[in-house]
Amino acid sequence: MISVQILRLARAPIAAFAGMGVLWGSFAAVLPDVQMMLGIDETRLGLLMFMTPIAAVTAMLVAPAVGAAMGRYALPLAALLMAAAFAFPGQVTAVWLFPFAMLLCGAGTGLTDVLMNARVAALENQRGVHLMNLSHAAYSFGYAGAAIGTGMMRGAGWSPAWVLGFWALISAVFAVFTYEKDGAISGLIKPKGVRAGRLGLVPIVGGGIVLISFMTENAAENWSALHIERTLGGSPQAGAMGPAVMALTMGVARIFGQGIVGRISPGTLLLSGAFIAAIGAATAALAGSATVAYVGFFVMGLGSSVIAPTAFSLVGKLAAPQARARAVARATLLGYFGYFFGPPMIGVIAGSVGLRFAFVFAAVMLGMIPILWQVMKRVSARDAEGLG
Repeated sequence: MISVQILRLARAPIAAFAGMGVLWGSFAAVLPDVQMMLGIDETRLGLLMFMTPIAAVTAMLVAPAVGAAMGRYALPLAALLMAAAFAFPGQVTAVWLFPFAMLLCGAGTGLTDVLMNARVAALENQRGVHLMNLSHAAYSFGYAGAAIGTGMMRGAGWSPAWVLGFWALISAVFAVFTYEKDGAISGLIKPKGVRAGRLGLVPIVGGGIVLISFMTENAAENWSALHIERTLGGSPQAGAMGPAVMALTMGVARIFGQGIVGRISPGTLLLSGAFIAAIGAATAALAGSATVAYVGFFVMGLGSSVIAPTAFSLVGKLAAPQARARAVARATLLGYFGYFFGPPMIGVIAGSVGLRFAFVFAAVMLGMIPILWQVMKRVSARDAEGLG
């Protein structure tokens, strides 16, 4: 059971995660209209979206320095920048301007992501509570709510400009609630002349697990509406329910996971989640109707919900205390390569061989997680011996 005290403690990162979910949920649900507005196919749309990961990764590289320099104002300002950026993709009708709009979205998201995950890790280890599942649940609920709302807006004839502008405003409200008087995130950068602890290989392998999780999760959420509308002939409202079903499932699963995470071993959570998510992706790929696709997204969301939060928490626990924030930032950077590169890569695959094969590709990638988990256990033990 989630207490009021826990909600108060995690208020700032919860608001940041929810604000990001609102933005990406509305974007995924309105993507078919954006494609029509630009007059391009899936392959070209995927290529145009590659500016998002490039900007996001660049922002993630500088995020630790920005967080250290701006202290308690870093997360609120990053969240406001992210909200403002998402108003632009719906405003541009010229194809050549769209990549620049996505560049702004990527920069704002990348900056916010590193800071909010580092803040959660800091709170977890300062207070001895688990908050990662709860925070990621906030993203999922924000995503689902915005996706459902966007489907209703599209059915009522709202343009992409109005849809994305509305949700950008909602996200800006969430950004206001990310401010904390004691919200400065310590340990983001290595102090000069001070032994700050070596990072080791755990953040790299853990980041690889997050990479696969977020690549498949975000790609499915971003392209599920198009899959239902283009492949299966669904309506805009039916298409919007694709990302909504998956996000809602993930949100509910993460809420329940918040309560059981201490009773199940991390390895069991990772392996079970990967297996279930792979089945869901395969079901969505083979679906002959929107209903079957919804079942696939439900199952995929159920499995994906536990993978990334568990990996982030493991990185935070296994890293040296004085290097914890930097380790989580490193894992976040690596993991979100998948988050940002996933949707455009799936778009290229979809344009070449179809959206069905794109979801088969997601299932195959999820099958790599058990291998990485075995590697993570080995490097953790090796790093511990080296420190000893």
